[in-house]
Amino acid sequence: MNLANDSDLGHAIAMADLADSLSMPRFRARDLLVENKPDFTPVTDADRNVELALRDFLTREYPSDSVIGEEFEQSGNADRTWIIDPIDGTKNFVRGVPVWATLIALRDSAGIGLGVVSCPALGRRWWALRGHGAWVSEGDQARALSVSNVSELDSASLSFSDSIGWDEPSLSRLIAATSRQRAYGDFWSHCLVAEGAVDIASEPTLELYDYAALVPIVLESGGKITDFSGRDLPIRDSNTQPSVLSTNGHLHQSVIKFLNN
Repeated sequence: MNLANDSDLGHAIAMADLADSLSMPRFRARDLLVENKPDFTPVTDADRNVELALRDFLTREYPSDSVIGEEFEQSGNADRTWIIDPIDGTKNFVRGVPVWATLIALRDSAGIGLGVVSCPALGRRWWALRGHGAWVSEGDQARALSVSNVSELDSASLSFSDSIGWDEPSLSRLIAATSRQRAYGDFWSHCLVAEGAVDIASEPTLELYDYAALVPIVLESGGKITDFSGRDLPIRDSNTQPSVLSTNGHLHQSVIKFLNN
């Protein structure tokens, strides 16, 4: 089946190190090159250079594997596919906000079995391997992740990026039903669910490369991640833009009811 294993995780960590070494020198660089893509979202020289470097790495180490990335066309159509977002949170990156990360995932015949999220500006990295748990490191210290035990919505902490793309009544109902709401945004909201620091994270539309690495991190920490209807997220079709809901599991069905009533 060629399922994700420890060697794959070691290579993914090496890719994250490589990405960090390229992205950090460009963060807050005065000569950062910023352009707008056809969808009017920004792309920088750092986005492109990180993705190219990771693709070169994969060509050397896994020449038979396919690659899906945000900035360039898919290469190959093998069962094993690496899914890369070179800089998730490019708008933050451009403005000098330290909440951005490189996302790396490996999809195989059994699903997405490996995820790495590296946020060098915050000095944090999250990773998970199917069947081996989820972890976060800060400097040289690493600890296993576990979601919270909060089971009532009125005690729950909710995170989302912003109100764009939402059905306004559903978002308002969810905000009113929870005890705390903060816009940590992008990858960070879902990683905080995995840490147990946040109980619910939700986004109305995301691309495959935005959420692929988050799936094993949330699941291996004991949480649940689906679309707003409770369906499994599409991991074979990179042309869809599903909603994404991650929770500690205890709250999942309650949140789905609020989002769909």
